[in-house]
Amino acid sequence: MILEMKVPSPGESITEVEIATWLVEDGDYVEKDQPIAEVDSDKATLELPAEESGIITLKAEEGDAVAVGAVVCLIDTSAEKPEGGSSSVKKEEAPKAKVQESVSAKETYATGTASPSAKKILAEKGMSSDGVKGTGKDGRITKEDAVKAVPSMGSLPDNGQRGSERKKMSMLRRKVAERLVAVKSETAMLTTFNEVNMQPIFDLRKQFKEDFKAKHGVGLGFMSFFTLAIVRALKLYPDVNSMIDGDFQIKHDFQDISIAVSGPKGLMVPVIRNAENLSFRGVESEVKRLALRARDGQITIDEMTGGTFTITNGGVFGSMLSTPIINPPQSGILGMHNIVQRPMAVNGEVVIQPIMYIALSYDHRIIDGRESVGFLVAVKEALENPVELLMDNNPTKALEM
Repeated sequence: MILEMKVPSPGESITEVEIATWLVEDGDYVEKDQPIAEVDSDKATLELPAEESGIITLKAEEGDAVAVGAVVCLIDTSAEKPEGGSSSVKKEEAPKAKVQESVSAKETYATGTASPSAKKILAEKGMSSDGVKGTGKDGRITKEDAVKAVPSMGSLPDNGQRGSERKKMSMLRRKVAERLVAVKSETAMLTTFNEVNMQPIFDLRKQFKEDFKAKHGVGLGFMSFFTLAIVRALKLYPDVNSMIDGDFQIKHDFQDISIAVSGPKGLMVPVIRNAENLSFRGVESEVKRLALRARDGQITIDEMTGGTFTITNGGVFGSMLSTPIINPPQSGILGMHNIVQRPMAVNGEVVIQPIMYIALSYDHRIIDGRESVGFLVAVKEALENPVELLMDNNPTKALEM
């Protein structure tokens, strides 16, 4: 029996996917539920499992755009498994050599030779005398000629390696690029900044992190403090937790917090649902779960759909300051950055404290300066006074829940 395998729908709004990688080769014997391909949609990369065991015949090439419901391969379920062999997996191809640009023969302008001083200068610039026009007697290249000489695209350094590689972007990467450009042109995006003294959170983590991990099986990181501080600020400034739909503003009475994470296939933004109902343990457990699923390529469309506000953390890569771009159709995004020991005035004295710069990018069409600045100040206040504003003056109880 020949089974036609069709592209399943990864999500309600997705009509087309792209074959990113075949994990098997034409004619291989595959087992039921064995991953046979990775397919890109505009939201995620998903694995395509074999529906039955048998010999596979591929009907699409890598890089092909295929409509949802189209046949991508055939499986001969009546074929017997080869003796002594298990299901085949596509062997990794040797890295493709980069295309070496050919260098056309250069026109020699100098009819003479370069002077010793000119040769030295050209060598320091990594240039050959072939492309330098000499102004000295009989076309001799003088010291002045060498000083004025500038390497051009057609004049390569001696023994220089100049390669390039052309690679098609994944559908996910192309969609991200399209959305980012759209945000810049379709929203009135503005960014406001502030700084946070992280010492109170450092002190709490130092005091409770070992007991917290032993009790809950997850670390007490910064994301729980930031998420709960943002939940509090969104309740105080609900315009930041809204979005535009045509001529209407939609306000939410829940806080679904998107967290930008870097996965193997690029940027992904899974969502912590109803973060307003979560404790410190709940936030840390959900962040860990979603991050692992994104890293392992198991994140689903549903887990990345929605979200009313986004947090992005460039600090893990060393970023000091940035202007994050809004994640549409949301109206706000908070950027976290690296923590650096900096001098700060505390109670009239200059002391060294761990400082983080934070940035809020927002859609000025529905969020005014009062709301945006007030929101960011509310986040700052909660992070600098977490015991009172996030833990109800009882950190032991807050971290046990």
